[in-house]
Amino acid sequence: MSNTDNSTAIPYRMVRKGVVMSPLAGEANEVEGVLNPAAGRTPDGTLHLLPRLVSEGNVSRVGLAEVIFDEQGVPNGVERRGVVLSPDEGWERGKNNAGVEDPRITWVPSLGKHVMSYVAYGPLGPKPALAVSENLADWTRLGPIQFAYQADLDTDLNLFPNKDVVHFPEPVPAPDGTMSYAMLHRPMWDLGWFREGEGVHLPAGVTDERPGIWISYVPVAEVEADIRALVRPRQHTLVALSAYEWESLKIGGGPAPIRVPEGWLLIHHGVSGSIEDPWAQNQKVSYAAGAMILDPADPSKILARSDAPLMAPETEEEISGTVPNVVFPTAIEEIDGELYVFYGMADAHIGVALLERTA
Repeated sequence: MSNTDNSTAIPYRMVRKGVVMSPLAGEANEVEGVLNPAAGRTPDGTLHLLPRLVSEGNVSRVGLAEVIFDEQGVPNGVERRGVVLSPDEGWERGKNNAGVEDPRITWVPSLGKHVMSYVAYGPLGPKPALAVSENLADWTRLGPIQFAYQADLDTDLNLFPNKDVVHFPEPVPAPDGTMSYAMLHRPMWDLGWFREGEGVHLPAGVTDERPGIWISYVPVAEVEADIRALVRPRQHTLVALSAYEWESLKIGGGPAPIRVPEGWLLIHHGVSGSIEDPWAQNQKVSYAAGAMILDPADPSKILARSDAPLMAPETEEEISGTVPNVVFPTAIEEIDGELYVFYGMADAHIGVALLERTA
């Protein structure tokens, strides 16, 4: 079901440029961290981050913050512009947790809209949802993602927690050849958290229970007729599972894929270590950033993949925090011809790194 090629020719590296956002003293919405931002530009071209803001009790909101730059044009801070998404819907609020978490944003020119995916932490745990905006400040919820039933999987993807949803910025070919808006996502197969003793339920054809990256599609014609069709993806296909030691526990997508000469460049995260309680915040794990090149003719096919991290936790902000040892890439933006990756640092701060070609 996966078209993985274990080639390792990834001609890119990430170079740290510093911390761009940290919790603001006295700000109630940020007492447990600012992390894992989306990014985008307002209609006037101004670059903004949309960080996950965590208040007391691990309640998350999505903020808006204008990026400021140093004399060399490198992002080095933000000016806060408020909160743009809160857990206001019942399906975004559970009794033990609540939040709109880890936003990812893709500007889709053919739609004239920013498409935001986020994790709605509701009564049944983390479920993916979508919202759209033309200006980054005003968002219209499209609702939770409803994965179409696919008989050959012998399961319903809606049963499972799911995270790391991110959209391609332009239509791509689906497995049946239909030009479609595509989203990457990361289902998690262990239902023991929800029903004691239920354990792991794998789709047909999958033998590795570790969470990996999948892709699903919605035909362009359906989305053009009704933007809400984006929440009804189909043709679910496995893209990648863990392949190397640095990602031995699980992998997940990062920022929206970007088009490069080799194909679609996907920065992803990999997790290694051990997890004793999958729902505890503090784990004996390490999150690092890697990369894949996906085939433009079939984005479920991997053309190249990094066998070692492009960036792993090293700095104090990356090593010590709410969840130690985390480099979690979530946004890429072009600034004066250069590509910058924004990433979460130990679930407490936001960093930025320059993405450079090495060949």
